[in-house]
Amino acid sequence: MIAGDMSALSIPTVDLDDLRGDDEARARAAAAIREGFGAFGLVYVRNHGIDPALLDRYYDVFTQLTSRAEADKRRLARPDLWYQRGWTPPNTEQAVAAGGQPDFKECYFASPTAIDAELQAQYPEIYAENVWPTDIAGFEETYLALGAALHRAGSALLTGAAVALSLEADRFTRLIEGGPHITRALRYIPLNEAQVGGGILWGEEHTDFNLLTLLPGGRFIDPSGARCPPPDPESGLYLRTRATAADPAGRKVRGAAPAGCIVAQVGQQLEIVTGGTFLATPHVITAPKAPGYSRLSCAHFVHAHPHATLFPFTEFRNPETVRAYSPPVLAGTYDLKTLVDIALAPKTALDLLGYRHYDRLNHQRTVG
Repeated sequence: MIAGDMSALSIPTVDLDDLRGDDEARARAAAAIREGFGAFGLVYVRNHGIDPALLDRYYDVFTQLTSRAEADKRRLARPDLWYQRGWTPPNTEQAVAAGGQPDFKECYFASPTAIDAELQAQYPEIYAENVWPTDIAGFEETYLALGAALHRAGSALLTGAAVALSLEADRFTRLIEGGPHITRALRYIPLNEAQVGGGILWGEEHTDFNLLTLLPGGRFIDPSGARCPPPDPESGLYLRTRATAADPAGRKVRGAAPAGCIVAQVGQQLEIVTGGTFLATPHVITAPKAPGYSRLSCAHFVHAHPHATLFPFTEFRNPETVRAYSPPVLAGTYDLKTLVDIALAPKTALDLLGYRHYDRLNHQRTVG
């Protein structure tokens, strides 16, 4: 059940043109970011530069892939890369708070940004080369174009977020330079008659582990394969606001942006470096109460550079935030640990952390 009065919530909208405007316009944008990221963990974004026709093409080429036989799609699956590239089968990823229930979705991952060879050597799974189907016209080009457009919007918004917090304008954009940014296409799987009402969630409630997530809007697909409105009032993306004295569990709000807008939500990395001033957005994707419906979605994840230290910036450091976000950790280590937590990377990936050359001593002892 989705609790709370949705109409009573007013999620701020940030116009990216305001960030390039006069003092009054920039102040208006900064106020919207402070309120949205601070109270709700998200904002709606206008004048974001995402072409609706490009988004439609993106979903069209992705649908061509998802309509294929599983054996064909599995040729594009890369468990060896922790599914950070190519196709992810259904029932693979699971949220940390999911109690063991995997998400009922299939995904496709690719990076729209350049890969640094040195970082690829250090973090081969999260800086891998992209994997593409070779027989779907326009798949690669469309995917990269949309991912790049979303990344530009995210960078502009992060500039505004820094100004909103009275930081240097490039504080966050310097943090993300060279990060393992990734764009994901998702298809939430239709439920059959027996599954409806059985407690299956398309995506369990969770917070994203990156810095900022951009959501350009999803598509519901009816049993005939046609685009349709949400089949019932409670299906689709919902986001949970910050807890308050009046609402200790927070409030649930449908993640449906106003016409012409996209959604931007705070990830764990941004929460950490701001000492909780901006709060990571819990969100859940609920399945319809009728069989046969699916949903297409896209998310672009903006990440901190893997060598960046995740710890509250000096401006947000006090005894409470130090306790809450200690110990400091490299973003690359944080990424690896989280990918294990959500079942995309194997637990043996944790063996990559720390010193790994004790075998040298053992060898010396046996030959000495």
